[in-house]
Amino acid sequence: MYKFLMILALALASTAVFAQKAKPAPVKTETSDPAAKAVLEKMRKKYEAYKTLEAEFSLEIEVPQQAKQVQKGTLTQQAEKYRLKFNDRTMVSDGKSVWLYIPKNKEVQINDVDEDEGEGGISSPQDLLKAYAWKDYVYAITNEFTENGKLVQQIEFKPTSKANDYSKVRLTLDKKTLEIISIKSFGKDGSRYTLTINKLTPNKTVAASAFTFEKSECPSCKFEDLRVD
Repeated sequence: MYKFLMILALALASTAVFAQKAKPAPVKTETSDPAAKAVLEKMRKKYEAYKTLEAEFSLEIEVPQQAKQVQKGTLTQQAEKYRLKFNDRTMVSDGKSVWLYIPKNKEVQINDVDEDEGEGGISSPQDLLKAYAWKDYVYAITNEFTENGKLVQQIEFKPTSKANDYSKVRLTLDKKTLEIISIKSFGKDGSRYTLTINKLTPNKTVAASAFTFEKSECPSCKFEDLRVD
């Protein structure tokens, strides 16, 4: 579950589609809506043009027979580098290594960035910018309406395989600015995860040190280096 939540959080700097590593054979041959693809391509170019991106977000978690939860987080990103603070954990990457800080355990795990994930793999927010090109999903513009004075557009993604845990993912964006408003996933078990972008600040000056996790940030932590090299 935590891995899913982290991936969902990373999606705020992307077109918001995620996929499992397993690749079950597709069960249908639907094609995606060209109009939706054009919108997503414009969005990708917009986000890739930012030198840096800082976002504050909230994640609403709805699980059947459980109380609704709302968690908050922040993401700072520069190309493939990022620092993500979510719930009680922090994930940091300089593009080569990934640090996962778990305060509760006073532990920092260090791994190599997985460059061999292949299509559908996610190792950074940057990977998600091209997610709409994956063959695991078909997508289409499904709704357009005015909300809080903004013309809003919705694009829904549906998996091509019945084995996927999610029936669909809904991306809501500002049609004029192409900025993401929210991302909602619909689990087949009745669970719902809604990621809402509360504040987005592009091109903010960010220190290079933001994309590494130093011993000084937690002197009492145990650092477990799992990198190959």
